[in-house]
Amino acid sequence: MKTVETLNEGLKREYRVTITAKDIDARVDDEVKSIAPTVRMPGFRPGKVPPNLIRKMHGPALSADALNKAIDAGVRDLMAKEKLRPALQPAVSLDEGYEAGKDAELTVSLEVLPQIETPSIDGLKLERLTVPADDKAVMAKIEEFAAQMKRFEEAPKTRKAAQGDQVIIDFAGSVDGVAFDGGTGEDMAVEIGSGQLIPGFEDQLVGVKTGDEKVLKVSFPDDYPVADLKGQPAEFAVTVKEVKVPATSKIDDEFAKTLGLESLDKLKELMKDQVEQELNGLTRTYMKRKLLDQLAAAHDFDVPPTMVEAEFNQIWQQLEHEVSHEEDPEAAKAELENDRDDYRAIAVRRVRLGLLLSEIGQAHGVQVSSQEMSRLIAQAAQQYRPEDRTRFIEYVQQDALAAAQLRAPLYEDKVVDFLFEKAEISDRETTREELEAAIEADDDSGHVHGPGCGHDHDHDHKPAKKAAAKKPAAKKADVKEEAKAEEAPAKKAPAKKTEAKTEEKPAAAKKAAPAKAAEDKPAAKAPAKKAAAKK
Repeated sequence: MKTVETLNEGLKREYRVTITAKDIDARVDDEVKSIAPTVRMPGFRPGKVPPNLIRKMHGPALSADALNKAIDAGVRDLMAKEKLRPALQPAVSLDEGYEAGKDAELTVSLEVLPQIETPSIDGLKLERLTVPADDKAVMAKIEEFAAQMKRFEEAPKTRKAAQGDQVIIDFAGSVDGVAFDGGTGEDMAVEIGSGQLIPGFEDQLVGVKTGDEKVLKVSFPDDYPVADLKGQPAEFAVTVKEVKVPATSKIDDEFAKTLGLESLDKLKELMKDQVEQELNGLTRTYMKRKLLDQLAAAHDFDVPPTMVEAEFNQIWQQLEHEVSHEEDPEAAKAELENDRDDYRAIAVRRVRLGLLLSEIGQAHGVQVSSQEMSRLIAQAAQQYRPEDRTRFIEYVQQDALAAAQLRAPLYEDKVVDFLFEKAEISDRETTREELEAAIEADDDSGHVHGPGCGHDHDHDHKPAKKAAAKKPAAKKADVKEEAKAEEAPAKKAPAKKTEAKTEEKPAAAKKAAPAKAAEDKPAAKAPAKKAAAKK
């Protein structure tokens, strides 16, 4: 193999690689020897077919396989010989004029990771803001949960439905007098004023009574996910089967028992654990952001443009998805465009911080153990159907990039924990409001983007001038499953909004849609359903 460097500019490298016909032919011989024991041909005993006949039978396939293996080996040898650390997978192209039996000419293009001096971790100083999980905070969490667990009770049959009431209906929809797929349903619970259904549907249920029949006239939103229904006027023949009113939830032992717990004290224990976890999460988020700020201020170096572009595209796609569900998507998108440069700067910062953390981890022996990696893979596999989990595990084990993406968040956390141990930390007690405000005051921090990062970037921050539109610094956790709470009717699957997930899964292991999805969740197609709308 012969290599010639044709480009060395900043972090960009390009090489001309020649793989000789002799090398490729030797690999074909190896392939012939490998498959010879399994080849069957009339007139020959198993495993005794002459090599020249095997070449004649399988020549093109063997040559193609040998060429691919030679290219893979050539790229690996190039990386080792030139001591290259690629930022992303190198781009490899074979000359169009290549013919079997001749030398193969390759062009290998890549961006390399920058040479970073081992970052100094001396002199790190951090403040740890802590919030006690007192009785007031615990009761506030229980009250919040009680509000989420909204229950409805039967109302007199003469009651006219009002805002906040729940109406149980059967419905049949039509467009131009023709019924459409997914447009009928029975016993659907609709909370008037919840905004769960398409505009105008809930409002027209105000004033109905048990036994009423009514035709609702509405129009599907222009962004409705079913192409044939977008913007179409429709009618729904509705039969009101029951009107219910919100029930008052008294927080006592009986309330706890409805959740499968023995007493209010037990519920308080569970909620206190959750509050402590949330507060510890906020404390960690604040400390991590201050840590990253110190690292970013002390280091400045070029970062691979392809990594920045990949990170920026991930940020931008998520933002475009979010603004597409605003009340005025076009105006929101135009406003977003004004901040494009700011978000690109965020992408640069994330990549730089990711490289720094990776360098610190390697310099100080931070590792993710094989046991930890096995647990990560097993946990990730749980999001797939049982029949797909083995394929997913095999995919991660065979694909280095997929494994790196899965490993990256844990590795980052371990490096951060290592730096916390090395930092000088002072403690200060504060309130939750002040802690959340301190987190929101930071412009861009949170998760960073290192090599193979697979984060969802839960703590994204918008540019400073967009502070009013920031996401919360830390999402409030849902109530623990240990409470075993029954879902309130208003949160049943048929009437619940859905949120599109943007995380890309390996093609070989993607979840398949549940069988008979339209039957399992009729309102997912029902015309009364909003499409992933955000309020």
